[in-house]
Amino acid sequence: MRLCCRWRDKTVLSLVLMLCLTLITASAQKGSNAARFKPARVNDAARHSSDAAKVIRQVMSVPDKSIPRDLLNKAEAVAVCPNVLKAALIVGGQTGDCIISRRTLKRGWGAPVFYNMTGGSIGAQIGGSSTDYVLLFMNDGALKGLMEDKFEIGGEVSAAAGPVGRTAAASTNATLDAGILSYARSKGAFIGAALKGVAITPDNHLNEAFYGKKAMEIVANRADTPVPSQVRALPLQLSRYSSRR
Repeated sequence: MRLCCRWRDKTVLSLVLMLCLTLITASAQKGSNAARFKPARVNDAARHSSDAAKVIRQVMSVPDKSIPRDLLNKAEAVAVCPNVLKAALIVGGQTGDCIISRRTLKRGWGAPVFYNMTGGSIGAQIGGSSTDYVLLFMNDGALKGLMEDKFEIGGEVSAAAGPVGRTAAASTNATLDAGILSYARSKGAFIGAALKGVAITPDNHLNEAFYGKKAMEIVANRADTPVPSQVRALPLQLSRYSSRR
């Protein structure tokens, strides 16, 4: 009788413990999913990707004045920073959102990662209160900066104004020297623009809300995993204008 009671007590205790563990796990997952899929955050992520895709489409729609496709094919990652606002009170500067997609192992374009652009000055001013920027990360050295909490363009990695037009890539050695090629677009004008003192920092509030991961983790992953449907706009647009090499 005692053995039966003991066995029954242990069985009941085990069931209670399993039930508690299940409830705790479900609660944690529910909280995680709630944070990851907050409607407002999903909408923010989708809007950023859509805005960036629009910039690429408009820039590449005029081949004679666009980013040379040969350079886009060679790029390891592309950052698009739409509608960056100038703050020209006492000291000039900029602030805006950036979205970055990097190459996967099969040379496709990976899930967009969210960053911010702040500070600095523009080497070639083209006017306007709002400017779109496109940055090409040409090698692994340039990509390393994206793994840090703060990455200053022109610091450890050299940066240069990117060439524009169909034949520009063939007539320049910019890709041999610069880790990053930068462009600016304002009031319809699209030019190569040298960025100085501009900091790129991860927007991990949005990255963690949407992906459940920090920027560094997403950028480091080169697997050809499906891109969430809400943010496919930028990778799809980049795929239209660049081949897999």
